[in-house]
Amino acid sequence: MSHSNAPLDGITVLDFTHALAGPYCTMLMAAYGAEVIKVESPEHGDIGRAWGPPFQGSDAAYFVGLNSGKKSLAIDLKCPDGLDICRQLAAKADIVIENFRPGTMNRLGLDYATLSAANARLIYVAISGYGQTGPRRHEPAMDLIVQASSGLMSITGTPAGETVRTGHSVADVTAGLFALIGALMALEARHRTNRGQFVDVSMMDGLLSTMVSSFARYLASGAIPAPLGTAFDSIVPYRNFACADREITVAAASGKLWKGFCEALGRMDLTDHPDYASNPLRVRNRRALEPILEEIFRARPAEHWLEALSRRGVPCTLVRNLKEVMDDEHTRARNMTPVVEHAEAGPISVIGVPVQLSDTPGRIAGAAPLLGADTEAVLAGLRAAAP
Repeated sequence: MSHSNAPLDGITVLDFTHALAGPYCTMLMAAYGAEVIKVESPEHGDIGRAWGPPFQGSDAAYFVGLNSGKKSLAIDLKCPDGLDICRQLAAKADIVIENFRPGTMNRLGLDYATLSAANARLIYVAISGYGQTGPRRHEPAMDLIVQASSGLMSITGTPAGETVRTGHSVADVTAGLFALIGALMALEARHRTNRGQFVDVSMMDGLLSTMVSSFARYLASGAIPAPLGTAFDSIVPYRNFACADREITVAAASGKLWKGFCEALGRMDLTDHPDYASNPLRVRNRRALEPILEEIFRARPAEHWLEALSRRGVPCTLVRNLKEVMDDEHTRARNMTPVVEHAEAGPISVIGVPVQLSDTPGRIAGAAPLLGADTEAVLAGLRAAAP
């Protein structure tokens, strides 16, 4: 549902994605003005529609949260007529995006080579677990699998060695963001070449790229990092601390912040202590220092420490739950919880746009569509445009 004066106004996206990575990418495209036509099976639609409870109307909240502002076109890709309709739409689209396993779109005759032959300006974005090339390209992958396969899970967990999945699907979301970046770069290149291109995005590549600092330290030292809970292996103090009532997070990542941190704790003797005076010393002597700090924090409630640390400019926060985040005045001030009208559930809150543009702003233009809600309108537009 494009809106005028948005950066992607006039861009048409034919969306063959499902689950999380692809829908997240195309939801952002819709929020910044693109017309996103989501192609779904008439039988069950995007698999995310069933990933509940909770549900909002007949669809899972998971799906509703990831598909704002799109149109739903219910088309049977097992039917020749359905495939022909998709080819006609692709011939007029700016971007096609899919996140099937490599080879699936080739078998359907909806691959880049086929579609670009009829539309040289077409940008074709393919998201997969391991990419379109390489010996693992055909392996099935979901977020959990890629978190383990990429090495991320090996550094996410407790110091006791228990590895855990990150609390959010970072491999999927990262792939969605890189897909958006790739599409935008291809659009910019098209301004110069008047041609589209194929954009190959891998969940695995995305996580490796975002883990660059971890891999840089490994490549430089050869030391394989282990999980440290909320701590960081090259900065101390940089972690959660349990207070008398709840946890806070503190990041004293410079000499100036370390001094302010010690002042807030009433332990100026630690500032120039020969074992803790610099960050390399604090990292080296972490096992001696952190128990001292833990005991200090446990003596008082979180609000006491937050006030003392904030007054000295030391970055800190409560470890908040989702309700606290949604109830925060700052969240509302940034318009990150807009209300839209859903066809079945009525007014619902959704997450707003993450990039604030001064002249061509984005916005959530509507709720997620019901399955097939826009089929007749899309097909009518296709017939009207036929020669």
